[in-house]
Amino acid sequence: MKLGLQLGYWGAQPPEGVAELVAAAEDAGFDAVFTAEAWGSDAFTPLAWWGRETSRVRLGTSIVQMSGRTPTSIAMHALTLDHLSGGRFVLGMGVSGPQVVEGWYGQPFAKPLARTREVVDIIRQVLAREGAVTNAGPHYPLPYDGPGSVGLGKPLKPITHPLRADIPIWLGAEGPKNVAQTAEIADGWIPIFYTPKSAGMYQPWLDEGFARPGARHTRETFEIAATCHLQITDDPQPVIDFLKPVTALYMGGMGAKDQNFHKNVFERMGYAEITDQVQELFLAGKRDEATALIPDELVEELHIIGDAAKVRDKIQEWESTGVSTLLLSCRSPEEVREVAEVVLG
Repeated sequence: MKLGLQLGYWGAQPPEGVAELVAAAEDAGFDAVFTAEAWGSDAFTPLAWWGRETSRVRLGTSIVQMSGRTPTSIAMHALTLDHLSGGRFVLGMGVSGPQVVEGWYGQPFAKPLARTREVVDIIRQVLAREGAVTNAGPHYPLPYDGPGSVGLGKPLKPITHPLRADIPIWLGAEGPKNVAQTAEIADGWIPIFYTPKSAGMYQPWLDEGFARPGARHTRETFEIAATCHLQITDDPQPVIDFLKPVTALYMGGMGAKDQNFHKNVFERMGYAEITDQVQELFLAGKRDEATALIPDELVEELHIIGDAAKVRDKIQEWESTGVSTLLLSCRSPEEVREVAEVVLG
């Protein structure tokens, strides 16, 4: 099992002590460091800033929101960071949700599967640098010839020669069609709320993608980077209680009332009897009441909490379902070292 340090995205202010966390992760044997973005800080800049002092760990985005940049712009970020890191960059991307895509980026959300396929294809063209980059569209036509065009668009290929044509592209995906497409066109998958208990639900979707003509990988070569909280403790209850509000937020407060992809995941996991009520309470501002409905067993399913022996056993459970990397949020260098000692030996 490989470990990734998940730095996430910023809150109201930039976080403190990140450089020390990244240094500890590199020294302790973590495989990668990841950054994220929502509608505040971006993913690329902090990765370059804190990654500049590293020499071994992979540097990844988990995740870049595809609607925030054109596909060629994303490719420019990727090839630049890959050069600066000496070939250690991992491009993690996702479609986000309609509230963010249309409300923040001012882009249409419709047909996210088709958009994802076009984005990935264009980025791979840029990185291959075998010729001028073109795309017939309809979502990202290159050259652009739609409304407002002056008709002078010219197909181009990148001035800078990419260091690697095969920079790993990992996709965030939740639903059946999206997961299947990810297994077909990507090099890895960044699931949210993936657990050993729910892993069986995803296997047919992944197998469908691997079986499609032209699929890039088999199950053996495909990477799955699952996010969870790992806490080594002899007293798990306070940790469980601490994590419940976050679970309630994703179940009830992320996304629109009628289109919350995270809520759909929890329903598929077998918690449909509480999701509507949690959402109703959360959207009504009754967050404490919504949190109180989150059962202990759901938090324990989503995360790895317990003493060292239990943590090792649960790591094996996650690994047996195909997870190759755990993306973990650690709060101190001491925690980074403790986790590495227990998990990596």
